[in-house]
This record gives sequence, C-alpha cells and structure tokens, in this order.
Amino acid sequence: MTDTVKTTVDDGVAVVRLDDGKANALSMAVIGALHEALDKAAGDATAVCFVGNAKALSGGFDLSVMRGGDVSEMVALVRAGGQLLTRVYGHPQPTVAALTGHALAAGALLVLSCDTRVSGDGPAKIGLNETAIGMTLPDFAIELARDRLSKRYLTRATIEAEIFSPEGALAAGYVDMIVGADECERTAIDVARRLGQLDATAYAGTKKALRQDTIDRILPTLESATV
Repeated sequence: MTDTVKTTVDDGVAVVRLDDGKANALSMAVIGALHEALDKAAGDATAVCFVGNAKALSGGFDLSVMRGGDVSEMVALVRAGGQLLTRVYGHPQPTVAALTGHALAAGALLVLSCDTRVSGDGPAKIGLNETAIGMTLPDFAIELARDRLSKRYLTRATIEAEIFSPEGALAAGYVDMIVGADECERTAIDVARRLGQLDATAYAGTKKALRQDTIDRILPTLESATV
C-alpha cells in the first residue's frame, strides 16, 4: 500500500484511512492500495469503513494526471477508478464512508458506492463537479448517481454540477446521516461494526440482488470510458 492508504482492523471493521495530508487524490497507486484494502477486509474483517482526513474523504482523481495533457494516462486513471468504484459498490461486506471533509468528483462517487454514508457537520463540499470543469460524466458515474441519488436532485447533481453542503447532501441522497464533526469517524466505524454483525450471506446476497443489474450495465462500459 502507499503511505496515503492505511488499513487496520478495529473489532471486525477494516478501517481504511486515506490521508495524503491534502485532498486525498485518487492516483493509480491509491486505487491499487484501495483494492488491497478490500482484499484485506474480505479475509480479516466483517465490514469496511473508509475514512478521510480533516480536509477531505477525497477531492477526486489526481489532477496532475487529469490536467497533465497525456490523454492516455487520463483515460487509464478514469477506467481504473471506475473499476474500483464498481468493486466497492458490489463488495459483499457492509461498506461505510466517513465524510470527515470534502467529497468531490470521484470522491463523491466513492461516497455513492458505499452502503451507508456518515457526514460530519462541518463546512464540507459534496458533489459531482465534472460538468463545471468541462468533463462529461462517464457511464459508471451516471449509473451510480441514478441508483443512489434522489430523483428530484438527479439533474441538479449531475448535469448542473451542483455542489452540496452536508445538509443538502442529505436531502439529495449522498449521505444518510449527519453527526458532529468530532463524532463522524467513530460513528461511521460503529455503524460498520453493527452492519457487520448481520448475517453475512444474507447481506451479500441481498446486495447482489439489488445492485447486480447496475453493475452489469457498468462493466461493459469501463473499457470504453473516456475523458
């Protein structure tokens, strides 16, 4: 794993911490480390909790790549990100996100991929800002947004690139609960632990039944995803 991603097991919960000291950009190395974290969770834990730093869960894909001018590198990163997010979405164990700060672009998609999302009550920005920065949302992002966001907010959140406060994100469907900023991480881990105590076979089977159609729509599009 990279220094940005560290995974520990806390009483059954694989706590996956992202902290690069900044906005936790999703680079190829970080994406690989997150795959390793899911592998570890599958063998050593009953649930997964993604935790960011005080600035962000994640601000999105690595801007040094996305603005670097090498289209092939941009495409490779977006495709790898789509594969990771699809894996998180279908991961058989409970997955929880602790929004300790901002969650933008691919960071917001990580939020949408998790089963339960806990936000702190700080001044976080949450949303898909791709249209605002001149990018078309890839198919996997559209599918995740369509599945998880309130229909009333879907156009605002995708086409119109609206960015939400935690309260707005709760209404739109990005998050499921808001707690005090100093309680966010612990609450999210506790939720993951509680969900991990449910029957694992039943949890995985019900999740697959609910989400497999979406995953089946996403998978064929990943190799053709562009920027």
